[in-house]
Amino acid sequence: MNDSLPTPRTAPLIVGIGGTIGGVSSTERALRIALDAVEREGFATRMFGGADMARLPLYDPRAATRTDDERAFVEAVRAASGIIIASPGYHGSISGVVKNALDLLEETAQDDRAYLADMPVGLIATAYGWQATGSTIAALRSIVHALRGWPTPFAAAINTQITKFDAEGGANDPAVIDQLCLIGKQVARFAPLTAK
Repeated sequence: MNDSLPTPRTAPLIVGIGGTIGGVSSTERALRIALDAVEREGFATRMFGGADMARLPLYDPRAATRTDDERAFVEAVRAASGIIIASPGYHGSISGVVKNALDLLEETAQDDRAYLADMPVGLIATAYGWQATGSTIAALRSIVHALRGWPTPFAAAINTQITKFDAEGGANDPAVIDQLCLIGKQVARFAPLTAK
């Protein structure tokens, strides 16, 4: 083997966080569409869906050790060049499992790049009705700002009374698919500015 040959550069990573406990949800399906758009832009992706977040214990800032699942989540975010967060709207805000995962990012507080500093963050909210989609997007924007991230200009608010997702990775509304792809493309476009 010739050591002078350049090694292929690993594609920058975009991490997806979102879903619900209890099977694949419309939130996870929406997130997957956005991440597929990211992959088409040449990025690697890693998704932490509802089942992954369900394995994260409630965040305890005083815990002396972290589980393997907690460490894997934090390390993936540390390695990321961008994030996409998708949450169902529960009672007008984000779900507990999504918030718990984001709380775990306190583990990065002393890193050179703390929290989500300078990273593009795409946002998706799903809810059974319009009211919770808007307040959930607003809550996500506020949390991302607190974590020092940059929410992308466009966020998707999806009313699951109207939009139905299928197991093949599609939805009955082409405009929703376009919106989710736009989120993926915006995160991918901004990510090279902060690539590690």
